[in-house]
This record gives sequence, C-alpha cells and structure tokens, in this order.
Amino acid sequence: MIKNDKPQIKLSSWRSHLLFGLLVLGLTGLIGRAVYLQGMHHDFLQEKGESRYSRIVAMNADRGMIADRNGQILAISSPIASVYVDPKVVKITPEQLKQLSTLLEADGKDIDERINRKNSRFVYLKRQVVPDIAEKIVKLKIPGIYLTHESKRYYPEGEFAAHVLGFTDINDEGQEGVERGWQQTLAGELGSRRVIKDNKGRIIEDIENIRLPKQGQDLILSIDRRIQYRAHVELKEAVKLNKAKAGSIVVLDAQTGEILALTNLPVYNPNNRSTISNEKIRNRALIDTFEPGSTLKPFTVAIAMEVGKVNSNTVMQTSPGMLQVGRRTIRDVNNKGELTVAQVIQQSSNVGTAKIALSLPPQAMWEMFNRSGFGILTNSGFPGEASGILRSYNTWRPIEQATMSYGHGISTSLMQLARAYTIFTSGGELKPISLLKQNMPVRGQRVISRDTASAMSYMLEMATKPGGTAPLAQINGYRVAGKTGTAHKLIDGQYAKKHYISTFVGYAPASNPRLIIAVMIDEPSAGKYFGGAVAAPVFSKVMSSALHIMNIPPDAPANNVVTFTATPEMDDEG
Repeated sequence: MIKNDKPQIKLSSWRSHLLFGLLVLGLTGLIGRAVYLQGMHHDFLQEKGESRYSRIVAMNADRGMIADRNGQILAISSPIASVYVDPKVVKITPEQLKQLSTLLEADGKDIDERINRKNSRFVYLKRQVVPDIAEKIVKLKIPGIYLTHESKRYYPEGEFAAHVLGFTDINDEGQEGVERGWQQTLAGELGSRRVIKDNKGRIIEDIENIRLPKQGQDLILSIDRRIQYRAHVELKEAVKLNKAKAGSIVVLDAQTGEILALTNLPVYNPNNRSTISNEKIRNRALIDTFEPGSTLKPFTVAIAMEVGKVNSNTVMQTSPGMLQVGRRTIRDVNNKGELTVAQVIQQSSNVGTAKIALSLPPQAMWEMFNRSGFGILTNSGFPGEASGILRSYNTWRPIEQATMSYGHGISTSLMQLARAYTIFTSGGELKPISLLKQNMPVRGQRVISRDTASAMSYMLEMATKPGGTAPLAQINGYRVAGKTGTAHKLIDGQYAKKHYISTFVGYAPASNPRLIIAVMIDEPSAGKYFGGAVAAPVFSKVMSSALHIMNIPPDAPANNVVTFTATPEMDDEG
C-alpha cells in the first residue's frame, strides 16, 4: 500500500469565497461590457468596422450630347481610362518604372515621386489615356497601378463650331460657350453606391446603390452645321484676303430669332487643348463691342418716319458735304448735294442723317435705340455676353446726338446689331434671340409700325444696288437688303486713323425675309476698308449658300445681279 506523503494545501473558507467572488465579478463585468457594446454602442462599432472595408464611391453621370437643329452631333462624350497609383500598395521594379514612364510619355522622376507619396492612397499618374496605351499598362501587371474610367468630350466639327460649343476641362465641366452656359443641364447629377474593398483598395463587391446618377440632358441647338461651316470658311477667306486682325459673322433666322450660325476668327480646335489661348477663345460676336457706324442709320431714319418728321421722299440738302455742329464738323466722303431720305440711306450720308437726328428730341432717339436692343443683353445664354453702351439722352450734347445717329458714341456687339435688324424683317417687331431650336412661333416686341418697317426695307434694298454702298452684296436670283458700316476703331480712348471696323448687316429674300447675316471685319489692312468692299462680299457668299441649303425659293430673276463701276457713293465712312 502506497502512501501519499505530499502535504495537502487547504485554503481557508474565506479565501475560496473571495476567489469565487472575484471570478463572478469579472464574469459579470465582461457580460456587462458585451451588453453595452452590442446594445447601446452597436451603431458606433458597426460604423467603425465597416469603415475598414466598406466605401461609398461616386457614380458618374453621362454628360448630355449636343446636336445641331437637324440632329447632327456637335459634342459627345466617349469613355476613356485614367491611370492612378496606390502608393501604400505599389511594388514596381526599375525596369517597370522605365516602361511605365515611356507609355505615359512622362518623366521617370515625376512618376517615381508620385509613386512614393506614402501618405496618400490615390494619386493620378495620367488622366485620359487612349485605350491602346491603357491596355499596355494593364499588361505590365504592376501591383498598385490601376485604371479608373472617365469620359472625354469630343467635338466632331473641330474649330468650325468652337465659339458656339466652347469646351470642357479635364473634369468634364464646361469652360466656354454652350458647355459652360448650359453646364447644369448637360452635366446631370452624380450618384453614389456602397462597395466593399480589399486591403489593396480594389472593389471586390457591390453592396447597394445609394443614389442613382441623373444623366445629363441632350441639347438641340438652333445651329445648322451646314450654314455654320460655310460661314466659317468664307469668314476665314475674307480675313486672310483683307489681312485683317479678326472677324465675326452671325446668321439669324429672320422670323424666329434662332441663331443658325456664329463664328469668329482667330479660332481654336477644342479637341486640341494646345491651340487654346485667351485671344482665340473670345467669342467676339458677343463679348466684343464696337461702334457700329452707318449700320445704325436706318434706326435714326425709322424713328424720324415714325414721329412724322420725314418720309422716304423728303429732300435733304447735304451740300457742301459737311455740317457744322458747334465747333465740330461732320463730313461726307464727298459732296452728295440734294438727297431724298431714301437716298440718304442708299448713299449713306452722314450729313443727311445728322440733320434728321437733330430734328428729333434726344429722348425719341434714345427710346428707339433702346427698344431696338442696344445697351441691353440679348439673353442668348452665352457666358460673358456684353450689353454695349447706350448713354442716357440727358447727357447728350448736340454733336453727340448728331454723331450717334450714324453709329459713333454708341457701342454694340455684332449679335445685338444682327438682332436689331429683325425689326425690319418682321414688320416692326424685335425678335428674341435663341441658341436652342424653337418649335413654336416666336412673338416679338413691337418697335415700329409695319409701314415704317416696309419703307425702311425698300431703302435698305436700294443700298445693295448700283448707286448704293453695297452692290457687292447682290445675289443671283434673290433680292437683298442691307446696310454697310465703316468706323474708326477706338484705341486707348482715341480714334485711330488707320484702324477700321468694317461691317455689313443684311437680309434676304427682301420680299419675304428669312435670313439675317451680320459680318464684322476687324482692322482690314490690304488696302480696302469700306464695309461695302470688305464685309458685303462675305455676306453675299454666305447668304447665297444658306438660301440654297434651306431651299428658300428665289424672289428675283436668275440674272438680277447688276454689274457696276465703283463710284464715290460706294464709300461709307461713318
């Protein structure tokens, strides 16, 4: 029999009770803590846990397409990839770095610096990479180098519609033109979704859509790309031929006020950002203002006819070709003698127009200009549009009233000028301007009576015939009407003697006007500078093309163009 001689340890009863109590107390604490965490603090812990793997990511909204009035695409977004790196995950060899730099056409040191931003989890290496390059980067299989899908704006018409459309930046936000003016409509609204990512930042599971993206709306413009193309080509040729600094042209639907074409020079290609500069992106037809010169004379004569001061047959004495107003002298380019009011417009007499203006109360003239849209935004929707300057009649001196009658001392944009001529094409109503296609008849604001509008239209048609200042505006098979303008440029507050703005505004067919075209050539320097010699031929070419494009029937014989010999009456400095 084996005896166990080891001593037996026996705790006193109070110690065992104490130990048991401590165990029960600890267990109770753990249970309480668990209840606290799982019950009262559950949402907080859930949020902290999910933050380790759950992410909310944006869902891109497709930018709306822009099309012309006939459905031809002018701007569209296409999917494209951008390359980014997660510096905390990336593992790249020197050889891979060299290959990556070559594919991205970037400096190796710059790529290496981006890769080593260890305090970041997302660093772009290059935005908007072409598909074949993106595919080659994927084949490198570099851990931590990823692609993200974006979209890039593409403009099929290139430079031809640049000043209408504008462009977007790398984040697809509009910067100029329609893209900026209608940014909210085109861009839509971003959505969001919840995903699960692994420790390398890769999405491994979609959990739920929190908010679906609201896709951008498409825009149907009033622009006709065929007319837009012809306008751009002819303007470019005219600027080159006349060695001009710049030029602009606007084509309006005479009945609806829709903008069918708008182009400027210099220009840029929105698909090639390297061509973009502050000088080239200026939409001169809307943001540049100038003194309109003689293109304003019809408005002075129209208000004089409205108040009964003159009619088309009233005789005005313009001899000896000058008019003294205070200490200033107003001159015609030559002594025109006695002229009817119709001939004052036809031959563009500064003296005759000034005499008509001085017979009017200043307020009547101001109200005529104001109701015709001068000094007021056209509300075309383009960003940065200028309102021009029309000073209050209370400040006019007699000489200022006289010179303003033929377009000096007042400033306007080419778009305002083109719009103002709708009062002569629509029976006396000023039409609203629209860059979006209109499907309903458009009502205008009455400015002059139908009789006055009709009489002015007859005078403006005379101006385009031999004996007028714009016979070069004639078109085979169509009657045309319009007015030339030639004005010295204001440079640093002074009129520059050898710097001119040459303009022509006209419409056709004169019997039932459908189109208005305004042309401005800035600083022609090839020897000609009168509006009838520089701007009127551009009008003729663009109008002829537009009338045929729109299948507008002729209103004159095919041989209606009258040959002529240049005369002093064709000169129009004012």
